[in-house]
Amino acid sequence: QVQLVESGGGLVQAGGSLRLSCVVSGNEFGIHAMAWYRQAPGKQRELIAGINSVDYTNYADSVLGRFTFSRDNAKNTVYLQMDSLKPEDTGVYYCNVDVCSTRSCGASTPHWGKGTLVTVSS
Repeated sequence: QVQLVESGGGLVQAGGSLRLSCVVSGNEFGIHAMAWYRQAPGKQRELIAGINSVDYTNYADSVLGRFTFSRDNAKNTVYLQMDSLKPEDTGVYYCNVDVCSTRSCGASTPHWGKGTLVTVSS
C-alpha cells in the first residue's frame, strides 16, 4: 500500500526556518500531483502550495516569497522549505500526493500523511 511519512516539524522562533519532508513509498506507478496543506488551531485546513503534473507550482498568498515547494524524484520525496516564519504559520502541515493508478496515469488516487506540527513562537 502507498504510505506517506512526513518529518521536519518542530518549534522555531519567528524569522527562523524549517524544511518539511514527505517520503512516498509503496507506489507502483508515478506521482501525478502533490500539495502541502496547513491546519492552524481553530481553523479549517487550507492549501499552502501545490505542484501539478507539469511541474507548475502555486502558493497561497500568505506564504508567497517565504515558502518553496520542491521534489526529488530519485528519492520519491517532496519538500517544503519554510523561511521567515511567522507565528501565524503555526499549525499541522499535511502532505497530499496523487499517485497514478496506471502506468499512463489515466487515473490517480489521493493519499495523505498524518501531519507534522510546526510551532512558531513570537
